[in-house]
Amino acid sequence: MIAKEIHSRLEKLADKQTAKFLQKFFKTGPGQYGEGDIFLGIRVPVVRKLADQCKALSERETLSLLRSPIHEARLFSLLVFLRSFSKADEAAKKQIYRLYLDNTKYINNWDLVDISAPHIVGAFLMAKSKIPLYTLAKSASLWERRVSIMSTFYFIRHNQFSETLKIAKLLLADEQDLIHKAVGWMLREVGKRDVESEEKFLRIHYTGMPRTMLRYAIEKFPETKRRKYLEGNI
Repeated sequence: MIAKEIHSRLEKLADKQTAKFLQKFFKTGPGQYGEGDIFLGIRVPVVRKLADQCKALSERETLSLLRSPIHEARLFSLLVFLRSFSKADEAAKKQIYRLYLDNTKYINNWDLVDISAPHIVGAFLMAKSKIPLYTLAKSASLWERRVSIMSTFYFIRHNQFSETLKIAKLLLADEQDLIHKAVGWMLREVGKRDVESEEKFLRIHYTGMPRTMLRYAIEKFPETKRRKYLEGNI
């Protein structure tokens, strides 16, 4: 199944009303974070099912889809890379990881980052140096910064929290709301497993945090404690 065929099958699944909704939901207007992104209007489970049916797509064809102007084609390619990564040996995993980081300009919306970064970047770096994450955290690219924090979700799921907390600290002053949400979300995930680790971080930083980041981080706290954080009374 070649890239041209995939595009053709995706176009047949297109839904104009859903596309209109997704264009708005993913902020594709002038000056917005997803400016210029093109949606066909296909829901993720449908794209995932199509990717699962694709058994023999070459690396070149997968990359061609990742570089498509169509959002669902890029999503499709990432799902193919995810499946390949999960079954690959170490050398093949390294190749997919490198291809991923070489093509982050095409992984250019939050859903694409969130579905892929933990399972490729995070998984590959689990037992390796985490220096690449700090490089990404300092990038001028919003999406690379989001990759840096979202990749740590893989570590969190393995009860390793230090990299999340270190990268969260680096991103405290980030100007982008999508980074505030991602950092707050990852802090919340740390708290689900070790609330003391999360609160130790929050007690130091919560008064200087962007409000959205704090709200996401404390979303699951008891109401009384949430209110104390929001009012600055911790």
